[in-house]
Amino acid sequence: MAKLCSLVRVEIVAVGTELLLGQIPDTNSQWLGERLAANGIASHFHQHVGDNHERIVAAFRIALSRSDAVIVCGGLGPTQDDITRAALAEIMGVDLVRHDDIVEKIRSFFDARGRTMSLNNLLQADVPAGATIIEQVRGTAPGLICPVGDQVMYAVPGVPYEMSDMFERAILPDLLNRQRAQGHTSVIVSRVLRTWGASESGLAEAVAERFDALVDSDRVTIAFLASGIEGIKVRITARGNDREHALALLDEEEQLVRALIEAAFGDIIFGLDDETMEHAIAQRLLARGLSLGLAESLTGGLIASRLVNVPGASQWFRGGIVSYASQVKFDLLNVTPGPVVSASAAQEMALGARALLGTDVALAVTGVAGPDEQDGQGPGTVFVGLAIGDEVTHVQLRVPGDRARVRSFSAIGALDALRRGLDRLA
Repeated sequence: MAKLCSLVRVEIVAVGTELLLGQIPDTNSQWLGERLAANGIASHFHQHVGDNHERIVAAFRIALSRSDAVIVCGGLGPTQDDITRAALAEIMGVDLVRHDDIVEKIRSFFDARGRTMSLNNLLQADVPAGATIIEQVRGTAPGLICPVGDQVMYAVPGVPYEMSDMFERAILPDLLNRQRAQGHTSVIVSRVLRTWGASESGLAEAVAERFDALVDSDRVTIAFLASGIEGIKVRITARGNDREHALALLDEEEQLVRALIEAAFGDIIFGLDDETMEHAIAQRLLARGLSLGLAESLTGGLIASRLVNVPGASQWFRGGIVSYASQVKFDLLNVTPGPVVSASAAQEMALGARALLGTDVALAVTGVAGPDEQDGQGPGTVFVGLAIGDEVTHVQLRVPGDRARVRSFSAIGALDALRRGLDRLA
């Protein structure tokens, strides 16, 4: 039987001062982490380092002190601050050697586009002696495979589509070969349970018995990811000898975790992985052959905007009415004149939207975004109206925060109320 734990531990080092300044997000490290995990390769550390030779060398030494392989992203361009090649050469204890064949490829790249190659592009043809070149097919800077004793450092451009191409074409096969040579194979799979309506601490308490049981496990782990207006995510990760084994472990653990969450909070799991709340609504409406209409007040169209993100939304979503002014509620939706931040107003808005739009189901939202009170109700008071079949009901929400948070949380809270209402249908 293949061993489970891999000896190939990979560290990712992202080079670029712009990353430290927050000027661009580090999507490369995220992507690489996902791809490494999907192929059963451990990645325990990620680093960011600015465009400074001494600090880059220090980051490389730290990575090599605790990992078997290092993937370096960025710093391979033609400008003065692209110094990854020089730092790699220092780590390897060798000189940089200019490769004429790379020079000609770069020159051909510019000639094919009718442009003149700048002399600084010659820097991209400098390679640490003893390194293997990863041929560039989408840009000008080649990647590098640099042996450091029994360890290895890979360097790829920071441009995402160039990085991903070199990883799939050269780095991943090399890592898998190294792993197989050690007699170690494994596959890592993950699944995310998406929840709405419980706190992170509450979920952690609900699944504490499973979490504690897995503390020393190298097979299955549980993590909690607070995701703002998208709720709390519970990520289950399983490592198996092959994909079938890993998925079996994942399925078993999901059932156990689901049971604990549902016992504590009821039906708060609305989706898996990338399934949003609006996808959950779409699935339920399509399964029942129902159409939906909206009447929005304080959310000002946020709910409609979320719903139309779902491909094929026109099959079940008829449209929405942004009845922000009270008079529009009275004139267009037949809401009884009077206070509009109330349960009865929300229900009448839903009935009016259903009649006006000719839908099977209607959802309505009214409330106070703040900072001032309205109709004697404080900021964060929200009423959701539902018209589903013969049932006309409402749900009251209390939403903390400023105007933006109240509106955003009200939108997903209203959709969750609709999800639960649809689940009550036979």
